[in-house]
Amino acid sequence: MFSLQSLHELPLKEKLLAMEALWQDLSAAEADLEVPFWQQDLLDEREIAVAEGSAKFIDWEQAKNDILRPSHEN
Repeated sequence: MFSLQSLHELPLKEKLLAMEALWQDLSAAEADLEVPFWQQDLLDEREIAVAEGSAKFIDWEQAKNDILRPSHEN
């Protein structure tokens, strides 16, 4: 078994490789994951908004800046 302590001791490159391996493993089992009802409802609403043309999008760089900006600046 892999311990959290050994994860903390890994170099960054190895942590990233481990994360990628975990993601690939989880992605392979995507069909087994259940989406909670509330989350599926939200996704359905957003899909409808996109189909109707009423969804609003912002540039990814702007979104990242908005996320990283301290809340007192919003």
